[in-house]
Amino acid sequence: MTWEPGRLDDQAHLSEGDPGGMLPAVASSAAHIRTGHRAAVEARLDRLAAHGRPRAIVVAGMGGSGIAGDILAAVAGNGVPLPIVTLRSYQLPGWVGATDLVIAVSGSGDTEETLSVATQAVRRGSTLLGVGPSGSPLEAIAVQGSAVYVAVPVDGQSRANVWLLTIPLIVAAAELRLVPAEADLFERVAKALEDMAHRCRPSSESFINPGKSLAMDLAESVPMIWGSSPVAAVAAYRLACQLNTNAKYPAVYGELPEAGHNQVAALDGPMAEHDIFADTAGLTLRLVVMRDVEEHPQVARRREAVLRLARDRDVRVTELTAEGVHPLERIASLIALGDYASTYLALGYGVDPTPVSAITELKARISQ
Repeated sequence: MTWEPGRLDDQAHLSEGDPGGMLPAVASSAAHIRTGHRAAVEARLDRLAAHGRPRAIVVAGMGGSGIAGDILAAVAGNGVPLPIVTLRSYQLPGWVGATDLVIAVSGSGDTEETLSVATQAVRRGSTLLGVGPSGSPLEAIAVQGSAVYVAVPVDGQSRANVWLLTIPLIVAAAELRLVPAEADLFERVAKALEDMAHRCRPSSESFINPGKSLAMDLAESVPMIWGSSPVAAVAAYRLACQLNTNAKYPAVYGELPEAGHNQVAALDGPMAEHDIFADTAGLTLRLVVMRDVEEHPQVARRREAVLRLARDRDVRVTELTAEGVHPLERIASLIALGDYASTYLALGYGVDPTPVSAITELKARISQ
């Protein structure tokens, strides 16, 4: 597979190379915000407040569903008066009990790890909230356990439905008075995502299209993606995962200041070198820094110093800045740009962004 940037402005290729419709799915993010909010309201998530504020919130989910928990924790921020933990495994921690809220999220509704955790939550008497498709095994567990369930119309890959699966969690946190989130917030986020969809539309040429431009930055490199705040760090993780699944492309993610204590050493390594006289270009390191408007002052200093270090070593750098005021707006802006870029990167390499054959094969092997 070779990188051919001309493919990004070839409308026929963008259509034929994306038979699963990943680009249209990414462009549906605004609609997913509105639909997820409506589904959450109709599910009467205000009932969760009847149990009082939980001791802790555990969000169980895998892959594109699990990141809903990370987004919730980032949006809630450091001021939230209880821990919010994302669980990506089969086993509910021993400390989780009747005073805790377990949120089970599954885009397919039958993710075995998530079903296992949901079943354990019911047995322990924890408050359970389920989020997934209607008529699924997850809904059956929720109904049997007299739990609240938000049925969302998931279509295709869970990673393309991140906002359908995430918005009910934000609404639930708002009902528990953990996150300030009035109804107009979701409309603002939806409108911002519509604007991003317009700017990143396939017919928009590469030199003015932020999604295509970021894809061109990432091509023929090994991206090391850092976030400068909890909000930006979740977006960095999301971009790395989207590069893995959409473009089948390697990526490393981290968060400042921690990345400055380990990953920064890669700026002096073999992947940081690039020979402008080489006959063929090899993969070289690219530092991608996702900035947030709310950074700890010392983190901001570290970020600026790292960027100088990279440029002093001729390591290519890309800076991305979150847009918006509310943390949900800011994280959505970064995630949306990354979703477009990962899809365009796949198409530039001639890779179909939708199938994940290695994951499918792995699931088949362990089910035998």
